[in-house]
Amino acid sequence: MFSITLKLMKKSARMLIPAGIAILIGTAFIAATFLFGNAMNDALAAQNTAQLGGANYVISPDSGKDLTDKDQDYIYTRTVNDFQLDRIRATEGVKDARASYAGSVTVTRGNKHASSYVITTAAKRTLLPVTITQGDQPADSNEIALTKSVADQLGVKVGDRVTVNSQAAQYAGKTGDSAGNTGDAGDESAQNADGTSSHDGDSDAASGASVSSDGANTADSGMTVRVVGLTDDPNGAYAYYGGASVLSDNVITAMAGSNDFGNLPVYLVYLDIDDASDTAAASTVKQVSTLLPKHFSVQSRAALVEESVKSMSSGETSITTIFLLSFGILAMLVAALVIANTFQVLVAQRRRTLALLRTIGANKSQLYVSVLFEAGVLGLIASALGVGLGIGLMAALCQSGLMKATGMTMRLVLSGPVFTVPMAFGIIMTVIASLGSARSATAVTPLEALRPIELTDTRRAGVVRAVISVLLIVAGVALCAFSVWQMSENIAGRDSMADKQYPLVLLAAIIGCALIFLGLVLSATFWLPVLMRGVGAMVALAGPSAKVAHANIQKNPRRVAATGAALLIGVTLVSTIATGAASAKQTMNEALTTRYSVDMIAAGTDMTGKQASEAAKVKGVQRGIYAPTRMMTMKDADGKSLSVLVVGVDGVDALRKVVRSDLSGVTIDGDSVLMPKYSAATGKDIPLDKSVTFTAGAAEAQADVANGPSGNDANGSAENGNGQSGGTQTLTLKPRKVDYRRIASNYAAVAFVDASHFTNGGIKADGHIMLMRIDAEGAGVALNDVFTNVQNVFSASAGVTVTGPVAERTQWETMINGMMALLVGLIAVAVLIALVGVANTLSLSVIERTRESATLRAIGMTRGQLRRSLAVEALLLSLVSGVVGVILGTLFGWLGSYMVFSLYGDTVFPFEWATNGVVLGVAALAALLASVAPARRAVKTPPVEALAEA
Repeated sequence: MFSITLKLMKKSARMLIPAGIAILIGTAFIAATFLFGNAMNDALAAQNTAQLGGANYVISPDSGKDLTDKDQDYIYTRTVNDFQLDRIRATEGVKDARASYAGSVTVTRGNKHASSYVITTAAKRTLLPVTITQGDQPADSNEIALTKSVADQLGVKVGDRVTVNSQAAQYAGKTGDSAGNTGDAGDESAQNADGTSSHDGDSDAASGASVSSDGANTADSGMTVRVVGLTDDPNGAYAYYGGASVLSDNVITAMAGSNDFGNLPVYLVYLDIDDASDTAAASTVKQVSTLLPKHFSVQSRAALVEESVKSMSSGETSITTIFLLSFGILAMLVAALVIANTFQVLVAQRRRTLALLRTIGANKSQLYVSVLFEAGVLGLIASALGVGLGIGLMAALCQSGLMKATGMTMRLVLSGPVFTVPMAFGIIMTVIASLGSARSATAVTPLEALRPIELTDTRRAGVVRAVISVLLIVAGVALCAFSVWQMSENIAGRDSMADKQYPLVLLAAIIGCALIFLGLVLSATFWLPVLMRGVGAMVALAGPSAKVAHANIQKNPRRVAATGAALLIGVTLVSTIATGAASAKQTMNEALTTRYSVDMIAAGTDMTGKQASEAAKVKGVQRGIYAPTRMMTMKDADGKSLSVLVVGVDGVDALRKVVRSDLSGVTIDGDSVLMPKYSAATGKDIPLDKSVTFTAGAAEAQADVANGPSGNDANGSAENGNGQSGGTQTLTLKPRKVDYRRIASNYAAVAFVDASHFTNGGIKADGHIMLMRIDAEGAGVALNDVFTNVQNVFSASAGVTVTGPVAERTQWETMINGMMALLVGLIAVAVLIALVGVANTLSLSVIERTRESATLRAIGMTRGQLRRSLAVEALLLSLVSGVVGVILGTLFGWLGSYMVFSLYGDTVFPFEWATNGVVLGVAALAALLASVAPARRAVKTPPVEALAEA
């Protein structure tokens, strides 16, 4: 029987190809997902262990033990001296040892400056986590091996001299503190997998004296060092920092703000141990272990790699793999509908053959197994090809180097699941999809061998399916209604489940949408053919081709429903995402507009007037004011302290140009201060007395020492305009409250005073702010371009940040657009398979209507008319399903938007004309293309020959 089945498959190969393509696409997606997860795990594991360099063993804190807070404090306060590096290096079998310490420095040559991440050196370059591409690693005092990018930026080469400095060195020099750095901030081992620091990887956060080896203070001028080499970071050990420079011990000590290398905090030491003999290596490890502080042990590189891979398998890459697999499974479910259609027609076409087999002795179980065997063989072949395609696509991605932009070098990593899961899933889904057809095959009787073939499926959909569908839809509608009701109650301020159990309410809405959609897909057999019939009746008025198409599409309602449902799934998901994204952007735009009174602000300690003038000229910036600022504190009427940014402006008329608030009847003079009605931190009313006193005290003056404000005396004036002395500045004014919102969100309030307070010495500015009103639409530019261009103006000043609703809106839209593009791209796989299903349905229709097409040709229908009839049929299938999908997707998107974004403001319910139009246009175009091959087959066969074959 199996040999007969294989022969039948060979004869029907052309019909099986579309179904095979659907399986191939789905399994290729699943295989590529596993390969992507493997490549991510491999790249992240390599990146996590890249800091080891050539080390094969690492001294690290014990893991997996119950450590108290006291133990943790002990571990992270160990210094280089605690590890007895000299004795470790002298141990037999130890080739080299390197204590890991890192931080950030500023490298200067002439008037050029560059920031660089720096690490400790080693006796042998093989132990370094970076590669020395030119010259050598630092060995003596006052030497540095610069990253190639920094060297290029400064225009230096090996042998030149540069100056290095750090905030820790400057601070230590100013305070004269020689206690040394005792924190863990500078340890390079604090980096996470992505290269970011889990503590504070910059040693500039440290405290202590900064004294060079010759005793010179490095606070102001820094240290002059010789460039002895250039480095590269091929393994991405410091990808987040753009690589790392290597410093000699005395230089990195000074940059850490210390005067003794042995006092630097470390908790990782990398070892190069001779492991030619396992026994000798184990003996060396044992000897080294006796020299270590408590709670530290020696671990092999292999063990670290294993731990890294294990952590990745249950971390971000696992989530990524599961996320992508969900779309692969969706693609296979859509493919199952295409497969089911194919096998329905195959069984219908073979009814006479199956009946003859029954006549010569084949029983029902043999016919049943025959259909399932055919499905299994098809699934096996298509899945194998899909796995091969997935491997090829992933190999091309790895070779293309596209992932290098993320700081990771990915390589193709094959594993068992790459082969087993897609193939098993493809075979199982194919067999399951053919079960209904297999049951139909068992219903064939021997007498049917004598009857004419009737391929039209006139069976009615089952009552059980109808009942289940109705129950699912009713339950889904009830859950959605409950969720909306709870959210509306919460928004109105009444008791609601959404107030305390919001995740459950949101989950109820998601489940409700899923149940409605599942119910509609299951009941598509009932409503989709009726809808097609209604639309087709109107289309039939267009002419004979349209009338024939309308008649043909009614002949097999079950297949029409299955094909339409496949396309419905993809279009609904795309429309849902597009609607949700549009609603998110518009809702957040409205929310941001109501929460801010200024479109965009730039603020910082090193902002210049020249930069402000250039920013005001940016296309899309309608107006702008540049003003001095000072961070001060005040107490409200309840005695609560508030951080206030005091801004000096030339009267209220200047504010009206940029602040979107009612400032009528308000004045700002030397005795008054304009205050916001509500706190930006709490949103609550700020109670004020008849006068308020702003203070910039000793704490702010000390902060100025660390931050180094430009052009100001950090310790304050000896005597200010109000007569105060010492390091404290105070200003007492009469408050006038106006409802303006979130000028600068980093402060509880932004207060506006007359600019004369800054010019007469009453307040010493520690920064500047630029308030801007934006009219991108009027200027004919994109909002994102305005934001980017303003950022570029201030890019030379590291201390200036650009914020405000325009900035947040731009960042928000960029994030949403990126997520939307990703999701739509993934769902496009399902849409592609659904369109393959449309082509499959047309091909099967042509095959089973061979006699009918021949008759139409014989009575005068032209080839063009026959082609047009198939094109109309394809358009009816695609567009009707697509329009329903757009409607469903829009409704689901609106519901989701209301459930999520009503928490932030009034939800906007847009209809995404552009995306939905593109989806429908693509579906229509694909449908027309899908009708080409079947139409050629239909018109190619001569009418006489077709009548003879039928």
